[in-house]
Amino acid sequence: MNFDVNHPVLFVIVAGIIFVVLLQSVFFLIKAWKRGVELGMDRGKLRRVAVTAGVFTIAPAVAIVISVITLSKDLGLALPWLRLSVVGSLSYETIAAANAVSAMGLVFGQIPSLSASQYVTIAYVMTLSIMVGIWLVPVVCKRMQKGMISLENRDKKWSEIFQSSMFIGMISAFVGYVFCDVSSVFRGSFVGLIPVCVMVVSAVIMAVLGLISKKAHIRWLRDYALPLSLIGGMAAAIPITGWLG
Repeated sequence: MNFDVNHPVLFVIVAGIIFVVLLQSVFFLIKAWKRGVELGMDRGKLRRVAVTAGVFTIAPAVAIVISVITLSKDLGLALPWLRLSVVGSLSYETIAAANAVSAMGLVFGQIPSLSASQYVTIAYVMTLSIMVGIWLVPVVCKRMQKGMISLENRDKKWSEIFQSSMFIGMISAFVGYVFCDVSSVFRGSFVGLIPVCVMVVSAVIMAVLGLISKKAHIRWLRDYALPLSLIGGMAAAIPITGWLG
């Protein structure tokens, strides 16, 4: 029997896992509500906070749906749905999947079909790699937080520089992935410039939305800037690929 990345059994398994995660969310929501009431917080204010939080989850949800659609071409819907519903992001999941696929001698985005063993390997790489961060939190973060607080107490300026440097270092890892194939230009191929151009388009859209939000005082636009820049970048990737690819 041929393996199908969209087999109903996969959707049943994924739905079960996501259902458990949703139950956890509801559990902690109820606990937080009860604790707020115990502390004497106004029920009307609690209700407004809950509604506002629910409304503003729509923006990240749009980005997640786009990410699932992007990965579904090669991996089907079940695995991206699972990964991006629990712990994951488009940037990480794409890189992890692409690295796993590349190790098999395939090209991500151009896979005719996956065998069961290939599918499981990709799922392992996408899942186990990101779980390292979860395992490190109880081991490293408490000690790191104490060190950061100690540094801030001694020199607040250097503490801010150190935190900014850590953030820039993390971003640089993803930006490096965008520029990793630029050298193809020297071989007469402009394919390596496609992700660079897409990134520039997304950055311009983000900057424009930020300026509009600031100048026109449209605060809600800030929350939708990320999904809109993602959509704009992905839409731009089509003509850019036709032009450079």
